[in-house]
Amino acid sequence: MEDNTILKAEPLPANTSSAVTANPHIPSVSASAVLGESESMPEGTPICRGYDFNKTLEEYGKNDGKDKEKNILDDIMSSMLTTGFQATNVGLAIEEIKRMRKWRLSDVPWKEGDDIDLKPHSVRSKIRARIFFSYTSNQISCGQREIIRFLVQHKMVDVIVTTAGGIEEDIIKCFEPTFMGDFKLKGRELRKKGINRIGNLLVPNMNYCKFEDWIVPLIEQMHDEQDEKLSNWAKQMAASDGANDDDSEARAPKNFAVTPSAFIKRIGLEINNEESVLYWAAKNDIPIFCPALTDGSIGDMIFFHSYKRPGFIVDIARDIRNINDLAVQSHATGQIIIGGGLVKHHVCNANLMRNGADFSVYINTGQEFDGSDSGASPDEAVSWGKIRITAEPVKVCAEATIVLPLIVSQTFAKDVKAWKEELDGCVCWLSDDDDLEDSEEKKKE
Repeated sequence: MEDNTILKAEPLPANTSSAVTANPHIPSVSASAVLGESESMPEGTPICRGYDFNKTLEEYGKNDGKDKEKNILDDIMSSMLTTGFQATNVGLAIEEIKRMRKWRLSDVPWKEGDDIDLKPHSVRSKIRARIFFSYTSNQISCGQREIIRFLVQHKMVDVIVTTAGGIEEDIIKCFEPTFMGDFKLKGRELRKKGINRIGNLLVPNMNYCKFEDWIVPLIEQMHDEQDEKLSNWAKQMAASDGANDDDSEARAPKNFAVTPSAFIKRIGLEINNEESVLYWAAKNDIPIFCPALTDGSIGDMIFFHSYKRPGFIVDIARDIRNINDLAVQSHATGQIIIGGGLVKHHVCNANLMRNGADFSVYINTGQEFDGSDSGASPDEAVSWGKIRITAEPVKVCAEATIVLPLIVSQTFAKDVKAWKEELDGCVCWLSDDDDLEDSEEKKKE
């Protein structure tokens, strides 16, 4: 008779330590597949364990809840590293940001062939990582604006990249608020009412009208200044006595056109409003790069202005030099990138110029399967040289309004006074302060 048994009941080898798997009534292939032996985990492997709220109850019972309420958030956030899934990645992102903020050149031993000016420990201990921070415009449209303003106001980031919406939405909020709405509100009905929807936020058309009324005279004024520089140069050339080409080139107004970053800084100074991210960036001399400056309301106004008065120039070429130089002229860099698309690639590409960032945190919901840069993992960036092969980058797959406030609460918002004291006198590049060592000696005196 033919044996049609697919899974035969045979005992496992006699050396098995499991009595269950040795049971001859269990198919051996099933027993070994389901109940096979496993290797021991390496010593020190973290155990998965989340936050136990019973601890909170116990603490409240001991001291009637005094002071414990202040620490619940910290305790929950500390437990995220061992919670698993994206909670663990949030915990890893917090650790990565702490590392980029703490890094000093003194962490790296000086070796023969290095710049001799960088040899003294007193110098190396005062050179820190330059932090690039980028975000998509929706982060300004929503309540994240207040968190971003905090970072910029207290000089916690060094270079910013955003989109056109990230510029104009900040200024618009200085005139009129954005309102809460609902994701399900019908576009057809909103359009009839002159109300624009951003997710579950609502922005009346009037908000943009006020912004446009404010920005148009400023564009006109910057155009006047540009023409004045060109006119003065033309007069100098006309008055010259046939100077040679080299002299003419030397006198040419190379920077007569405004760059996007200079345009943005001017906006921040002109708005003069402490609620504005742009205001604090301008005041603290933190450059904001926006290679897509015309992709929004500002672009609309420049478009309309070109019909009335052609010739206004925004020099994007000079800004790519500026941001790349900031990356190259850094002894270490960190990048915190909220969202994808242009803001993600522009920062990564700048860091490519120095063979990659040393520290990286991505926060976005993009996926890899479509090959987009938005969804590309940090490991893909390593292959391009945008993140260093020695780095330990982190990607948090989550909606940023949920996780960024939590991450900031455990990093930038911690011990701000002590951090500022520690940062005093630090630079990102030695030429930022050629008298670094001298200033340290003066402090000792």
